[in-house]
Amino acid sequence: MNTAVIAIPAVVFYFAGGLSTGLRLFGNPDSARPPRYLGIAFGLVGALLHAAVLYQGMTRAGGLDFGFFHAFSLAAWTIVLLLLLSSASKPVENLGIVLLPIAAITILLALRYQEVRVLDPDAPWGLKMHVLISLLAYSLLALASMQAIMLAIQDRHLRRHRPVGFVRALPPLQTMETLLFEMITVGFLLLTVALASGFMFLEDMFAQHLVHKTVLGITAWTVFAVLLWGRWRFGWRGRTAIRWTLTGFAVLALAYFGSKAVLELILGK
Repeated sequence: MNTAVIAIPAVVFYFAGGLSTGLRLFGNPDSARPPRYLGIAFGLVGALLHAAVLYQGMTRAGGLDFGFFHAFSLAAWTIVLLLLLSSASKPVENLGIVLLPIAAITILLALRYQEVRVLDPDAPWGLKMHVLISLLAYSLLALASMQAIMLAIQDRHLRRHRPVGFVRALPPLQTMETLLFEMITVGFLLLTVALASGFMFLEDMFAQHLVHKTVLGITAWTVFAVLLWGRWRFGWRGRTAIRWTLTGFAVLALAYFGSKAVLELILGK
């Protein structure tokens, strides 16, 4: 089956989910607004179709294609899936206003730019687990960074005593902060396992062009470790927590997608 036949509906459902969430948050409070579950439902259908697109696009005779745009799309799908699963018990679905359209864009990019970077199916199981855990760690910390941005917007409006409709629709500040640190804690633990397992499968760090990625990964781990220690020891919160979260994720994103973009798209390695 042509991948585009599945990809286009996935993009449409993702954008519909983001639009539905946006109308619920920013719509006129005096008029009817889409219910909470509608955006989640659109996102879920989009995620199911996205999974089929990934399967068709990444499955190769020699293994799984982990080229830059396919890896980017897979990360976006994982983030959306974690968001939708979390929204069943936690008020995090508002993040879909940004994350669902981003996931739609990654599908279009993967369709437009086809590359082949195959992960051998005979690769050690430990290496496959390392890839999976790294992806989960990145996805959770990406969610945390989006939560931090929402928290920053909420904090700014509350400090000015001008909470607009969007801010009034968000959970209380303390709940938002608690969710942020729950995401960071789990993401940090996964990142710790990912880094530790990565060292077990590095045969030649220089030959594999992984020095910069490893150094940036350790730097990001250090940033999140300091943030969690500061939260435990000094009760860091608010703007301090937001700055550390966004800094840590920026370094982590640079470690994976920044280095991957340079190596594959610029240097062609």
